[in-house]
Amino acid sequence: MVFETSKATETCSNIKGKKTDSEGFTVKAMMKNSIVRAPPAAGAFKERPAKPTAFRKFCERGDFPIALEHDTKGNKIAWKIEIEKLDYHHYLPLFFDGLCETTHPYEFFARQGVHDMLEHGGPKILPVIPQLIIPIKNALNIRNRQVICTTLKVLQHLVVSADMVGEALVPYYRQILPIFNIFKNVNTNSGDGIDYSQQKRENIGDLIQETLEAFERHGGEDAFINIKYMVPTYESCLLN
Repeated sequence: MVFETSKATETCSNIKGKKTDSEGFTVKAMMKNSIVRAPPAAGAFKERPAKPTAFRKFCERGDFPIALEHDTKGNKIAWKIEIEKLDYHHYLPLFFDGLCETTHPYEFFARQGVHDMLEHGGPKILPVIPQLIIPIKNALNIRNRQVICTTLKVLQHLVVSADMVGEALVPYYRQILPIFNIFKNVNTNSGDGIDYSQQKRENIGDLIQETLEAFERHGGEDAFINIKYMVPTYESCLLN
């Protein structure tokens, strides 16, 4: 009988000494032998799956007046009609929608097509700005590094493509800039090594800084305060 009592006492002491996992901010977490588990990762930088784009559907059906052309300098788009004669309200949002694409040739057609249309659009671009916001937001929100870099370069081209475009984008900063705030400090620290991403302009942190400065320069007097509201760490490139 004495032996059984001592055995029970030993078992109780082992239970008391055993560590148990528990979630934070619970009653169990306040117990002496509890080990509080770390919270799960928020996933702010995690890539989201891209949805099928209307651009790919139109491209596969052959609805775009474009073809892939090869020359000594590489690939380029051969337009079957003059770019200036395109219906920008129809085609420009579709090409922006294709910025989410990462597979060839859809990615190339979308990226190069957007730059070609921005280069030749002139006054046709400004009225289409409201239709471009959702495709831009969708491209940034999938959090694919390649897509983000491509979209940032397009935004830099967009603000200088025509008069008043930079100012027209200011009301939409709340939809565009949250991803900027998340990835603003994503820079590659290579020490004494060579950072080839800088040569290729694929460093997200640098591209975001360049894009915010372009927004401020071409966005008018309200641009800085609206950028600062969404990206608090941004410092003006004009006021300092």
